[in-house]
Amino acid sequence: MPRFLIAFVLSLTLGSTPVFAAEAEIVVDANNRSVLEARNADIRIRPASLTKMMTLYLTFEALGRGKLQWDEQIPISKNAAGAVPYKLGIPAGGTITVREAVNGIIVISANDAAIALGERLGRTERNFAAMMTAKARQLNMTSTTFATATGLTADGQFTTARDMAVLGMALMHHFPRQFPMFAMKTTTFRGKVLKGHNYVLDMYPGADGLKTGYTSASGYNLVTSVHKNGRRYVGVVLGYPTDKARDQEMVDLLRRAIDGRSAAGAANAPRLDGAVGLY
Repeated sequence: MPRFLIAFVLSLTLGSTPVFAAEAEIVVDANNRSVLEARNADIRIRPASLTKMMTLYLTFEALGRGKLQWDEQIPISKNAAGAVPYKLGIPAGGTITVREAVNGIIVISANDAAIALGERLGRTERNFAAMMTAKARQLNMTSTTFATATGLTADGQFTTARDMAVLGMALMHHFPRQFPMFAMKTTTFRGKVLKGHNYVLDMYPGADGLKTGYTSASGYNLVTSVHKNGRRYVGVVLGYPTDKARDQEMVDLLRRAIDGRSAAGAANAPRLDGAVGLY
C-alpha cells in the first residue's frame, strides 16, 4: 500500500492524532489565493526547519514595531549554544546581531540563531513557541502548532502543506522589504562564507526564495516562492525521502501547476477561502 494511503488509513483510525504522511504538496497563486494543485495538503506533518519561517515572521514583525533593531546584539544562552548543527557556533555567553541571526537562519538554517531570537522575543523558547502558535492562529493556520523556534522534533509540533503555503504568502505580503532576503544563497559570518542548500533557486526559473527543512521524523520539506509572468506563487512539498527527490518534485510540481496550466483553468481553481489572516 502506498505510504500516503497508509497515512490516510491511520488518520481515520486514530482520529485527530497527527501521523507521518509522505509526499504532501500544494501550489497557490499568491495574487488571488487560488489552489492550482494539491495532494494531502491537510494532513498534519512535522514541519522541521520550515518552522523558522514563523521565527522570522515574528522577528520581522518586532523589527517593524521597533522592538528589535538590526544591529542589536542578542545573547547566546547555553540552550542556544547547545543546539545541534546546522548552527553558527557562537559559544554560550557570546552575542550575535539580529542581522547575523536572520542571515544565518535563511542561508544555513542556523538553529542557535533561531533559539537566540526566540529567547530574545519570548524570554524562553517555550514562551516564544506559544507566541508562534498564537500568530499561526491569527493567520488562520488552523492545523499548525509550534513547540520550538527551530523545528527540531518535539511533541505536539505539526503543520500542513496548506498552512505552510499561508505562512509563505504572509511573509511575502506582509514584509515586502525583507522578503528578498529569502533569495540569499550565501552569507558571510565573521569572515567565513556560508553556503546555502536551497538548490531549487537554480533549478526553476522564477524561484526566488523561502525555506528548506529536514528531520528524520518529517522527511525532506521545502517551501518555494516564485515570481513569474507578473504573478506570485508559493509551492510546498513535504515528507520526501531525499533532498534530491524533494527538489525534483518541487520543480515538477511548479511546471505542472504554473507552466502547464491554462488561464481558464487557473480562473476556475478553488481558493484558500478565509486562510489569509491579516491580508
